[in-house]
Amino acid sequence: MPLLVTTLLTLPTVALPTGAPQPVCRVDDDRLREISGMVATSSGYIVVNDGADDPAGRRIFYLSKKCKVTKTVAYPSRPRDTEDMALAADGTLWVGDIGDNGKNRETIAVWRLAPGAKSPKLFRLTYPDGPHDAEAMIALPDGTPVVITKDAGRAGLYRPDGKLSATRSTPMRHVGDFDVPGTTTANPYSFVGRLVVTGAATSADGRRVVIRTYADAFEFDVPDGDPIRAITSDTPREIPLPDEPQGESVAYSPDGESLLTISESQEGAPSDLLAYPLPASDSASPSPSAGVAAASPTAGKAAPQATTATSTTGVPAGALVAGGVLLAAAALLGTAISRRRRSGSSPREGQ
Repeated sequence: MPLLVTTLLTLPTVALPTGAPQPVCRVDDDRLREISGMVATSSGYIVVNDGADDPAGRRIFYLSKKCKVTKTVAYPSRPRDTEDMALAADGTLWVGDIGDNGKNRETIAVWRLAPGAKSPKLFRLTYPDGPHDAEAMIALPDGTPVVITKDAGRAGLYRPDGKLSATRSTPMRHVGDFDVPGTTTANPYSFVGRLVVTGAATSADGRRVVIRTYADAFEFDVPDGDPIRAITSDTPREIPLPDEPQGESVAYSPDGESLLTISESQEGAPSDLLAYPLPASDSASPSPSAGVAAASPTAGKAAPQATTATSTTGVPAGALVAGGVLLAAAALLGTAISRRRRSGSSPREGQ
């Protein structure tokens, strides 16, 4: 890849001095080989599979602190491609049935499991600008789900435009974008793996939110209770998640001191749940991303002032043209990666 394009696509981050990940427990259940979404609770973890082919895997799984299945909840109808989860402040669990590798779904959906309910309830959603693949979702403080797309380089944020209905599709509206910062973090999918969003989570106190790719996590402070504003406007802290086999899940530990991740199973092997310790958010010094600093001799330095027009993100307009070609190729590669999931070594095509 030309150095120029690498530099133009790089956005600033603040690198967090996180330690090595610590194994928490191991998921060794044949029904959980495609974990794509996770939340953590005081009693353990809740996970969902990525559009499991096996009917036994198409459930919501409750795990103990030792990663053993303690309970499952069935869907009243077959989900298509469940990709992420969010736990609202009132204990409502949201499951994002939002995967669309082929970008051909007329509707996506969210499942709502209210506290004490025996079965989740389905709500269908439509994008205002055509289909998108998505693997990440958060819940706003009032419980509203927000979908974050997997569009390469720039992930769109969409929220329901009105009250959810169980009898008709609810339109969504585009509320902003997350420009994925450039890094050089090692991962199985190289450049593409660093461009696509695969998961998101909010801390239990609602004061932090994180978005992950196959390679990194990007954390934002949310002092005003508005995670959309933080994601679309603020500079994140970079948390490298190097060489995870197929990282699509992320959650905060209940105490907020760690990020928790787990990969989809590789060739049927057990999956390890990992904890990345987090320093206090206000202790991070404003330094360039560690990954970006390694990209080139000029990375991490202030970019020269452009004399050409700039986009609303501050990136030179000419850079967007050059980068757009690369991002289009990355999107095609991302689709190809997804379609190889059944091999057990790459992301799998959703249903």
